[in-house]
Amino acid sequence: MKVLIVEDEKELSHSICEYLAGEQFKCEQAFNFDGAIEKISLYDYACIILDITLPGGSGIDIVRELKSQDKMDGVIIISAKNSIDDKVLGLNAGADDYLTKPFHLPELAARIAAIIRRKSFEGRNIVQIENMEVDLSLKEVRVGQVKIDLTKKEYELLLYFISNKNRVIAKNAIAIHLWGDNFDIADSYDIIYTHIKNLRKKLVQAGASDHIKSVYGMGYKFALS
Repeated sequence: MKVLIVEDEKELSHSICEYLAGEQFKCEQAFNFDGAIEKISLYDYACIILDITLPGGSGIDIVRELKSQDKMDGVIIISAKNSIDDKVLGLNAGADDYLTKPFHLPELAARIAAIIRRKSFEGRNIVQIENMEVDLSLKEVRVGQVKIDLTKKEYELLLYFISNKNRVIAKNAIAIHLWGDNFDIADSYDIIYTHIKNLRKKLVQAGASDHIKSVYGMGYKFALS
């Protein structure tokens, strides 16, 4: 799942990204207000970790901008200010959670995961689709009793499809979700087709139904009745 870190302290931002990458999150960074506004205008994120005090503006205004665009990105405000007023202001603006610096990275990761579960998977740790089970905590996929060996990109792709079930997803949206700022490496959509083909093959061979449908001229859909 893709996460945006909006934090002007570069050492802290890099530390957060390094830790979350080990938890299988894909991280992008913005170090000031304008950079964050540009990112949220171009991309969607499973969660945004957002400092209040930024060069060029306030993190609270970024939350308001997200809401004005009707975006559903989860937001965790991080701030050195341990003030009830700041917390209330941030939550009232539309943030999902508030964490005071300094904090432990495992706690941040747990809060991100909780927001993603709540927003995309109805608060569940286990997502069940017929005989396929996705364990969001263990990051494992099983069909019946068979554990499926997915690559990181295949797992991200499956979660993206499930969280957008019954919606047509354009190929460029899939590419941006999987590669983010490195979208250029997917200059040919053949690589997307390869990831989807491999994911479908692994699931079907294990006995799962083939829910991933190609929509001609538009993209793909994870179809559930």
